[in-house]
Amino acid sequence: MDSTQNPKFLTSYLFFAFLLASSNLLTFFISTSFNSSCTFNQQTNTPSTVLAKPTPKYEAIQESSDNTQTDENLPSEFLAFTSPQKLPRGFNKNFNSDEIMPPIGRPCTLFRDLLHRYMSYNVNGSCPDDELLAQKLLLKGCEPLPRRRCHPAAPQEYVEPYPFPESQWRTPSDFSVVWTAFTCKNYDCLVNRAKNQRAFDDCKDCFDLNGRERRRWTAKNGAGLDFSIDEVLAVKKAGTIRIGLDIGGGVATFAVRMRERNVTILTTSMNLNGPFNSFIASRGVIPLYVSISQRLPFFDNTLDIVHSMHVLSNWIPETLLHFLLFDIYRVLRPGGLFWLDHFFCVGDQFEKVYAPLIESIGFNKVKWIVGRKLDRGPELNEMYLSALLMKPLKNSW
Repeated sequence: MDSTQNPKFLTSYLFFAFLLASSNLLTFFISTSFNSSCTFNQQTNTPSTVLAKPTPKYEAIQESSDNTQTDENLPSEFLAFTSPQKLPRGFNKNFNSDEIMPPIGRPCTLFRDLLHRYMSYNVNGSCPDDELLAQKLLLKGCEPLPRRRCHPAAPQEYVEPYPFPESQWRTPSDFSVVWTAFTCKNYDCLVNRAKNQRAFDDCKDCFDLNGRERRRWTAKNGAGLDFSIDEVLAVKKAGTIRIGLDIGGGVATFAVRMRERNVTILTTSMNLNGPFNSFIASRGVIPLYVSISQRLPFFDNTLDIVHSMHVLSNWIPETLLHFLLFDIYRVLRPGGLFWLDHFFCVGDQFEKVYAPLIESIGFNKVKWIVGRKLDRGPELNEMYLSALLMKPLKNSW
């Protein structure tokens, strides 16, 4: 009986030993294959869900752990300004850091030739006379422009502005401006360019303070698309409209008219073939040299009124316009007014695109007037919208 069971026992033992060895080998093979596969994927590919995400426009310059690969072609003064700066007293709880990072527009590094020219100067010396170059960089998205350690171009025989309030309606001296960047080389040329110049220029007749500019927003009761300042201010309790912003305000006549009514308005403007910022300052009101792409430099819920005439229109990409309108909503206090003055677009765009876009922001409509824009001919089917909108006083969040 024992002799018959031993072979069976030996056979069973060998079978289980073989099975155990096989399972160990299989485990080892799977483990090795899995680890090598993970290692390969980590080195060569990211998950498909990540690859499907759109690549931002400004990712053209690849980040690198070796800063020399990224920074070797950037101007030394640019790197000196943008590098982290150690705080002299060490860690600061307000910054939650022991260093400060100077702000700079990311697109600056995408235009390295322009950036090299802009940042090439003698430290503690004179800056180049390069207003056109600076504005070109800014309009390409290099905003804010990097700071420089040099003296900006200025008139050699600068003449001080006229005293206030005379300065509001008197053309300043030619010797208050550096004219290099502009076609006109004096104010007489600017004042008369609407009569003498055929080429298009932004705000072509704005510098003529005795022409149409003097009549803007002054009617006791506005007609149709042309609201008057007094009828807009009458919407709110007297004295509650105190501070505000005019976006793309030309030569700041809106700010001047509001100052006559004890309202302080800051005016954003570019220098598009004219010294708009210098002219605004000479009038005794405050210019802001920022583009429409820049986040408005105000805290949330602080301004009483925001105004914009002609600038906010269909030339702005829809998504950018949507962000901009929400930024206006952000800086207005609850109950604040947004005066959208002569927004223009093509007829079919208004109903399909712009009316729904503006209405989506959340303003209450106080006035909403739509009319034809006929200055370039009725065949173009262009439309104007003038609207007075109010941020809800309650539940504006």
